[in-house]
Amino acid sequence: MSETVAAPAACVAVVMAQAEFAALLPFCACVLAPLVILLVVVVGMYNSLVSGRNHVRESWAGIDTELKRRYDLIPNLVETVKGYAAHERSVLERVTEARTRAVASTGSPASQARDENALVGALKQLFAVVEGYPDLKASQNFLLLQKQLAETEDRIQAARRFYNANVRQYNNRCEMFPTNIMAGLFHFEAAEFFEIESALQRAAPPVEFGPQ
Repeated sequence: MSETVAAPAACVAVVMAQAEFAALLPFCACVLAPLVILLVVVVGMYNSLVSGRNHVRESWAGIDTELKRRYDLIPNLVETVKGYAAHERSVLERVTEARTRAVASTGSPASQARDENALVGALKQLFAVVEGYPDLKASQNFLLLQKQLAETEDRIQAARRFYNANVRQYNNRCEMFPTNIMAGLFHFEAAEFFEIESALQRAAPPVEFGPQ
């Protein structure tokens, strides 16, 4: 008899528990749903900062590759000029010393840009000296090196523009709300731009006027 009474009582308890759980579901959904959404947003902001920082680093590697290409060309360029203008020793030494400093420069992009621009200035002075040596300007070896250097300069400038675009996008995330909060919490620091001049002057196209 007692077992017969206990069975319906147990069933009633289970039903009541289920009803209480069902009553709590809307409350749980109201509490958990915003937390889940917040978590997704936070993870998304963090991942966007990591992605932006990685893009900056990858694009800097492209600049580094092109700068090394220029470093490899400069010794041959100096030797070629020396063959025709050995007495221009101070100019040649300035280029060599500036190259050595640029190769050894491993600091921030801004500090490397200073060393690179010093090298650019020395190269410009070298090319200004070359203008006084027609035989050197007509040398096939010099013309080939000049062409290779021009191609390298174009590649450096293209890599610089790509890098700076990634820096701008990443820095905007670090500075704009609400990702700036995440950047501050996890110590994401703004990246530096890389500003460097071209070692070769591009001549303006001649302007021809028709008959008046």
